[in-house]
Parts: sequence; structure tokens; C-alpha cells
Amino acid sequence: MKKIGIVVTDPEDWTARALIEAAREEGFFPLILDLRSAEVSINSQTDFKVGETRLSDLDAVVVRDVGAGTLEGVSFRFDILRELEAEGIPVINSPEAIQNAANKYHASWLLAKAGLPVPETEAVQSVDLALKVVSGFGDAVIKPVFGYKGKDIVRVRDGEVLFSDRKSQPVPVEEALEALLAERGMLYIQEFIENPGRDIRAFVVGGKTVGAIYRRAPAGSWVNNLSQGGSADRCVLTEEQKNLAEKAAEAIGAVFAGVDIIEGTEEESGNRSRNTQKILEVNGTPSGKGIFDSWGINPAVDILGYMKNIL
Repeated sequence: MKKIGIVVTDPEDWTARALIEAAREEGFFPLILDLRSAEVSINSQTDFKVGETRLSDLDAVVVRDVGAGTLEGVSFRFDILRELEAEGIPVINSPEAIQNAANKYHASWLLAKAGLPVPETEAVQSVDLALKVVSGFGDAVIKPVFGYKGKDIVRVRDGEVLFSDRKSQPVPVEEALEALLAERGMLYIQEFIENPGRDIRAFVVGGKTVGAIYRRAPAGSWVNNLSQGGSADRCVLTEEQKNLAEKAAEAIGAVFAGVDIIEGTEEESGNRSRNTQKILEVNGTPSGKGIFDSWGINPAVDILGYMKNIL
């Protein structure tokens, strides 16, 4: 029986449990691994261990998440995954793909390089330039490059600063930008895309879209993430949207991915509007709970099925 390491930080997380169960159903022996407990001994040979499990004895690894922490701690866990790959052990998603997706600035570059539509984006390192960008956009979103779950996003609209956690206290724009720049060292700024009050999360596995949901922001919010109180509804993708999602996952290098697409509108002559599709983000460690709750589709089954086919 082949041994599959399931890398998680919370074994009770819905997606972690789904991956573990899917591994069993495919005939694998799943081992739950928290890389925050990993240790490595290097001498004439290298020994990777989590508890009593020797990682070099695994037949494959599926990554749910490696955990947050300090730069050195997180880098160490990704180094372990890279080194296991170098030893010939399949790792999905690969550490490179996860890092590509996690870095929103680099992901935007990869998507644009692949010829895929993304919101207009500016990356700057000064308040003066940031003020010029948000003024030019008129309605702008400033995201942490390594943010997740819709946290710590700031919207600047016509001189008003709006926070994703719905803080109500007014903050001057320049003061907000100075604080963000001091904290982050650079600012990743995108145009805000006018939309129908929702975005699309498409789930891709092995180059094929397995399903999608609409994510709708809660009342009084403009952030659609389910972790920020958003709600999920069934979404039937157009062929164009499927194509975008699949090409986005490919551009990032991900075997499985959650691809976020926004349905924008642009005004044409005669005050008519047309729909536009743009890729907001690609998640290389996505939750499958939303699509399961909406459709009964369990992407973990597709992920472990893909793994079985390549072993």
C-alpha cells in the first residue's frame, strides 16, 4: 500500500479531512504531517522526519497547508518540500506553484505573461506614487502581497478609505498609505472592478475545471471571501470562464487551484455595457468546502484520483 503524506496544520479542517478520506478511498495509506514539527538531520545523508515518520519513505505528498510563521520557519518548510521533490517524490501542489500563487504580485505577472486578463495593477514603494495611482484609478484596492482569506485589504474610493474588516473610523488617505507602506515595504494596488456584487471561485484539478461557485459579499461589505462572511451559490461556468480558470492554473503551475474570476462591466458607446472577465487571484491551497456545500462536488476525490494516475 502506497504511503501518501497529507501536509496539514489543522487535521480537523474540512479540506484536510476530505483529502485524508479520499486517500483512503483510493487505496493509499495516508499519513498526517504537520511540517511545523519537522526536523532534518544532514550528514553524509539527509534524514527528514515528522515525529516517527521518515519523509523519504513516502510515495507522494499532497499539501493542504504548511502553516504561517516567521520567514525562516516558512522557508524551511518549503525547502523540505523542494528537497523531497528533488529526491523524486511527487509533491502536489509543488512548492513552486504554491509560492507562485501565494505571491499576488508575482502571480499577476505570471498571469499577464500568459496573456490572461487581470485587473490593472501597480506595484510601488513610495507614498507619493501610491497617491498618484489611487487617484488615477479613482477606485482602487490595496492588497497584502502574501495575504489570505480576504484579510487586511483596503479600498480607496474617491478619497475614502474602506477596510475589509468593515472598520468605520475615517482615516486620511495619505495616513493610511503611509501606515501600509511602513508595514509592508511596498504597495500592491489594483483597480477596483465594478461587478454584480459577487465573484467566481472555479476549482481546477489536473487541467480541468471540476466546478465553480459564486461568492457573494455580506450586506455592507465589498469583500466576497467566504471567510469574511460571504455566501456561496452554485455557478455554471461559460466555456470562456472554464478556459480562463484552466489556463490560470497552468500559468501558476498548479495541479489543483481555486481560481477567482470577477465579472466586470465596461461601458461602450451609447451607454451600453459589456461583460468582461478578469482573473483576480489563484489559490494554490484552496478549500473545497464551499463547492462541496453548494454542489456536493468533493475536489479532494479528483486530487487523489490525479495522484493515483501519476504513481
